[in-house]
Amino acid sequence: TVTLSNPVEKVAYLIIFHILFVLFVWTYWKSIFTLPVQPGKKYHMSYADQERYENEERPEVQRQILAEIARKLPVYTRTGSGGIRFCDRCQLIKPDRCHHCTVCAICVLKMDHHCPWVNNCIGFSNYKFFLLFLAYSLLYCLYIAATVFKYFIKYWTGELTNGRSKFHILFLLFVAVMFFVSLMCLFGYHCWLVSRNRSTLEAFSAPVFQNGPDKNGFNLGFIKNLQQVFGEEKKLWLLPIASSQGDGHFFPMRALCEAQNPLLAHEEQWEDDGMGEEPHDSGEASSLAIERET
Repeated sequence: TVTLSNPVEKVAYLIIFHILFVLFVWTYWKSIFTLPVQPGKKYHMSYADQERYENEERPEVQRQILAEIARKLPVYTRTGSGGIRFCDRCQLIKPDRCHHCTVCAICVLKMDHHCPWVNNCIGFSNYKFFLLFLAYSLLYCLYIAATVFKYFIKYWTGELTNGRSKFHILFLLFVAVMFFVSLMCLFGYHCWLVSRNRSTLEAFSAPVFQNGPDKNGFNLGFIKNLQQVFGEEKKLWLLPIASSQGDGHFFPMRALCEAQNPLLAHEEQWEDDGMGEEPHDSGEASSLAIERET
């Protein structure tokens, strides 16, 4: 067996190992058992609206029903065709950055992806925990590789004579390095996403606003982007404690000039449309197309 001759060095190694192990298990547990948050009740159709919507056969009237519901909600993103984002499976108007997960069979606030590693949907409620899980897993693998490497050198130079120890050292070093490389790529990619304030889904398909697709629509700058995920309390950034800003239903958008501000454009549109006013032409009706996608 491999032993450390210096007791102080042994204690230091054990302390670091247990700290990393506790943080690794804690963040993994939080990533698994923190359930994804679904949209609030105000985004769901009432029984009366649902019955009216389902009994209506005319598409243009269905669009108008959705328009009446959506104008009461703070939703500013649209479908690719400029229509209202509606989930016909959950029967709700989708909040900004919300998507339907086919595995969980629910709409998830600020959905990033469904992760097979933790068998859970990664979204607003647990994205911070998932990032910390990747970070501490990376450090854990790095620690294992660094502490085993000097014994690998001894094996290579022939200083170790125990054949069983040689196999254990080679296997442990190989596994640690393999996971370190894969985790470094995944963690680096998510760090890039956080710095741009994008989700994995938004990286592949830019969110659409009333002035068109904008991949930087939620980009507030590096510091504010970090605060969106980790919060303003820096002492909580490295701990798996919920500190993300907001409630997952509304997200600040990048500052634009007043004429192109999607918030102002949204408010102006609903003021012009009116509550019970029917669309006057086919162009307005087509702009309220229903989204039926995941």
